[in-house]
Amino acid sequence: MKATIGIEVHAELKTKSKMFCGCLNDPHASAPNKNICPVCMAHPGTLPSVNKEAVLMVRKVGAAIGGTLANFSEFDRKNYFYPDIPKAYQLSQYESPLVSGGKLAEVAITRIHLEEDTAKSQHTTNSVVDFNRAGVPLMELVTEPVIHSAADAVTFAKELQLLLRTLDVSDANMEKGEMRVEANISVSDSDKLGTKVEVKNLNSFKILETAIKHEISRQTENLRNGEKVVQETRGWDEAKGKTFSQRVKETADDYRYFPDPDIPKYKLMAVEGMSSADVSNALPVLPQEVRERFTALGLQTDQVDILLADKPLRGVFEEVLILADGSESVAKLAANYLTSDIVYLLDESGKSADEVRAKNFHTLLSMLENAEITSRIAKDLLPEVLFTDSDVRALVEERGLLQQNNSDDLLPVVQAILAANESVVAEYKAGKEAALKYLVGQGMKQTKGAGNPRLLSELFVSEMNK
Repeated sequence: MKATIGIEVHAELKTKSKMFCGCLNDPHASAPNKNICPVCMAHPGTLPSVNKEAVLMVRKVGAAIGGTLANFSEFDRKNYFYPDIPKAYQLSQYESPLVSGGKLAEVAITRIHLEEDTAKSQHTTNSVVDFNRAGVPLMELVTEPVIHSAADAVTFAKELQLLLRTLDVSDANMEKGEMRVEANISVSDSDKLGTKVEVKNLNSFKILETAIKHEISRQTENLRNGEKVVQETRGWDEAKGKTFSQRVKETADDYRYFPDPDIPKYKLMAVEGMSSADVSNALPVLPQEVRERFTALGLQTDQVDILLADKPLRGVFEEVLILADGSESVAKLAANYLTSDIVYLLDESGKSADEVRAKNFHTLLSMLENAEITSRIAKDLLPEVLFTDSDVRALVEERGLLQQNNSDDLLPVVQAILAANESVVAEYKAGKEAALKYLVGQGMKQTKGAGNPRLLSELFVSEMNK
């Protein structure tokens, strides 16, 4: 059986105002129905006005994925009724999307278009509707059905989230509903596509992967049992770990699309800043370019992914690179610390990478690179020097933490440790290599982390072999 998957993603755009009115774009406002007006509430006689900033944001995404930016566009009415849709139709785009084609993470894109978000229903003792989200600009991206595994679907969704954040068009937090993923899944025993089933409201990458795997398994079992797969929309039940039927899948005809008569049609190339050249020239450095540059420096894949996903952390790395004049060895050191010790330190302290003093971090790394301090000293000093304007070199010298690289200074320490650990010496001579690590550890302890561990190891071996 062969699974084929297409992905649909809705992302709330971070414009100042809503899609068709001047209300504040703040769907997470604590007070319900705070950011509403007659336009987004669809009062009779009101007229929508298109948000230029939202159109530009979608065209940026299109340019970034190598899509074709439309010269002409219009908005359509997508007719269906839910309590959280004020108009009883949704303003969307059908025949004339803003972007066609393109590719991201090796997945072909069908289209990207703009529409307005719905309100938000809340069900407790009573069912109520909060309209703060109604009319928020919503970008919808649709892929071709070219994905064949849950893992590849997650890779694509993560790459899209990264791109949206890089372009600063959406925060794309899935747990807040700012990025919502739907998977269209079909299973077939031939090259012909099977019956498509849409699984909605997948609000985390883990759920996306688990739901797709489950749905592939469910459809495969149905087909092997001689049962038909019904074209429908299904939801995901996290508690039960399975999909469930919601409704029979609508087709485009069911929505009765037609051009909205209240919104003018647009020739976008004639609008200032909207041409393909203008949009492309305004793009920042894209994630793939950063990935290639970091990989060329020798960073590991997981390190690159962490730095790409955390913009402030990446900013620290970039600053260190400039200070280190592009040194690959310092880059690797910086990446090692940033993606392990410093990530942990930030989590523990509640601080942000924005607070890290890149200059101090670079000084610490340079001293480590030049064997002026040990890795133990560098790690111990991180919490103290990363968030203050301390003079790192002066601090190290004042505390006597400079690495001891002189054999004459370390030899008495080595001899004293050997004299106090005769049983460990015997274990080493009997072939137990771990005994040497213990002795070196004692040497580091006695020198308060300042002893050169390689030199200590050599001295211990030399003394024990006499």
